[in-house]
Amino acid sequence: MAEVVIVESADAAGALVAAEILRLIGENPRTVLGLATGSTPLPVYRALREKTAGVDLSGIRGFALDEYVGLAPDHPESYASVIGREVVEPLGLDPSLVHVPDGDPARIAVAGEEYERAIEDAGGVDLQILGIGTDGHLGFNEPGSSFASRTRVKTLTAQTRRDNARFFPSPDDVPRHCITQGLGTILRARHLVLLAFGGGKAAAVAGAVEGPLTASLPASAIQLHPHATVVVDEAAASQLRLAEYYRYAWENKPDAQGL
Repeated sequence: MAEVVIVESADAAGALVAAEILRLIGENPRTVLGLATGSTPLPVYRALREKTAGVDLSGIRGFALDEYVGLAPDHPESYASVIGREVVEPLGLDPSLVHVPDGDPARIAVAGEEYERAIEDAGGVDLQILGIGTDGHLGFNEPGSSFASRTRVKTLTAQTRRDNARFFPSPDDVPRHCITQGLGTILRARHLVLLAFGGGKAAAVAGAVEGPLTASLPASAIQLHPHATVVVDEAAASQLRLAEYYRYAWENKPDAQGL
């Protein structure tokens, strides 16, 4: 079972996860981070900016979860641009060490395997930051995705395109395809940290943590991982049957275990 940590706010979650990332960096200046996009991980990136002032992060390596197919890397809503704006530039990371899947339609046939090799060559991901979709998707692994899947092209559901339409001039501008790390790829990271905030994510969180293991809810794959941590606010935790136990376990956790 994943460890569930219920916090008072998204900012509290960001501070908690940032502290764990800083601990890893203290042990290994070449830590490999798995980087999620969207609004959910922003509190983590903000907390890192605040806590790492004056810290040399130039050796940190990063791998984004996914990218839209057909958006140029310099498009403002490409994940290459988003990662640059929200992570690389504010934290002073070396852009050459931060990778995003190649969404060029002309290279789709080889881009997935190239990304897999790049992750392997870096020694694997130490800590993977994750969000969760309202339909339970993880990365862009939509319902029905194989738990053994690797980085590949997926067709986005209508729901995901509606959820992401707020970032585009109109819903029709949201790409229909993406290239995403597979569930099997994500599960190879050494530590998974899934974040969720707000009541709109409550059903998906409950299904991922306490529901059956099913490809119909891709985020339930975290149940297969030996070190998965779910950090949620009260609203996102509102449908968890064992919420009181999770609170008790966190309050009584040995300090030496960390996050």
